[in-house]
Amino acid sequence: MARIAGIDLPAHKRLDIALTHIYGVGRSNVITILSKANLTASKRVKELTEEEVGRIAKVLDKEFKVEGDLRGDVTENIKRLREIGSYRGIRHARGLPVRGQRTRSNARTKRGKRQTVGALRKDVRAKLETGSKKETTS
Repeated sequence: MARIAGIDLPAHKRLDIALTHIYGVGRSNVITILSKANLTASKRVKELTEEEVGRIAKVLDKEFKVEGDLRGDVTENIKRLREIGSYRGIRHARGLPVRGQRTRSNARTKRGKRQTVGALRKDVRAKLETGSKKETTS
């Protein structure tokens, strides 16, 4: 199993797919990495020699920001946006979509489970209260 940039690459996968497991390396970056390391994309990770793994690691270190360094930069950028009080920073702080997506009908992943806001009708409230009493007794 090859270990590059602190990540164990899956041995059974093709090299071009396995390299995308590294944070900051996508499909387009893989092409440039493999061309500079003089390797073919169809080769499996388990077929790599130590020298070939070293070439890939050298290209990554020299030309790309990956894993911890990149994560740190992203965190710093978000922190800066929050501090200057930009719209994007406020959206990050509130846990809402940042890139202009609508939130009226979607964004459940980002916003979490639905919460009822405002007064409930009597029949709905009674239903909720009886349901919660049953759960506590069980």
